[in-house]
Amino acid sequence: MNPSTRNASTTLATADTQPSAQPASPSSMKRRTFAGWMAASACLGASPSMAAAYPARAVRVVVAWPGGGLVDIPARLAAEHLQKTMGQPFVIDNKAGAGGNLGADLVAKAPPDGHTLLVTTSAIAINHAVGMRMPFDLFKDFEPVASLARAPLILVTHTDSGIQSVEGLIRTARVRQRQGQLSYASAGNGSPGHLAGEWFKAAAKVEAVHVPYKGAPPAMVDQVAGRVDYHFANAAVALPQIQAGKLRALAVATGKRLALLPEVPTMIESGLQNFDADQWIGMLAPRATPRAVVEALAAEIRRGLAGGAVEANFARSGLTVATTQDPKRFAQEIRADALRWERVVQHAGIKVE
Repeated sequence: MNPSTRNASTTLATADTQPSAQPASPSSMKRRTFAGWMAASACLGASPSMAAAYPARAVRVVVAWPGGGLVDIPARLAAEHLQKTMGQPFVIDNKAGAGGNLGADLVAKAPPDGHTLLVTTSAIAINHAVGMRMPFDLFKDFEPVASLARAPLILVTHTDSGIQSVEGLIRTARVRQRQGQLSYASAGNGSPGHLAGEWFKAAAKVEAVHVPYKGAPPAMVDQVAGRVDYHFANAAVALPQIQAGKLRALAVATGKRLALLPEVPTMIESGLQNFDADQWIGMLAPRATPRAVVEALAAEIRRGLAGGAVEANFARSGLTVATTQDPKRFAQEIRADALRWERVVQHAGIKVE
């Protein structure tokens, strides 16, 4: 870890504000909304004078995952809206690697002026929870901007397994503990599916063998082939196989049912208390990015994500629109997420090199 020593405005660790002068009024029509938010930020004690010209040039939006993937959907929608309303290009730059840490490190070390932003996922909190060596401090080197979307996990099994419900899976697992344990797949050690699988074992008081793969696609191939018994799979990967009748969805690991699978219960409805393994997709900025910039970005993202068209677009990939785009609440969400996974990791003794 290398915590930054810059003075933060709204970091994961603090939420300090300082008064400053009123901003100058931008002349561009596309910046009138931003001017209003800078004035509002001034009333809250922000520093709008530091951001009066924002954005002064193209903004680089680093997506810490491969292009064309699930994270790209909300990232590109947000970037397109921000470009349209803020009058400068918001350019997507996919920088995948090291479980999302490569792109995150690039942004953590960027100038804190709002011209380099990060879109990443809960994986960054999971990486922290499993003790992965990270060249940045999750709680000190970023300004949370807004949660964009939620990406659910779906508990699936092969349609020929004979297992019809979570209760049936638990019953089968307990029987098989005496005859050879069930196996569950994941996209790799320390992945969301791995941690959800260990959480399930602890909550249901069952044993099962973890089978890690090098990514979601090969894990899904073996799940469809019936080589593993069950799998907490990313909705984007699982939905096509469920819709094709190759997999059975036993439950969704979310707080509420999915629109595309209205008949499939949640894990909580299936009897596992507080079992919500939803993954967030969100935007962060380098620590000490002016609060006026952070608040303006969050406000525009909130407007850009509003409406049924966005919800329908997200739903096709199994995503849901985040319930709030407030920076402070997003900071709280990240902290709660990290603590949740730390508890799972400690209970299961998970270590990832």
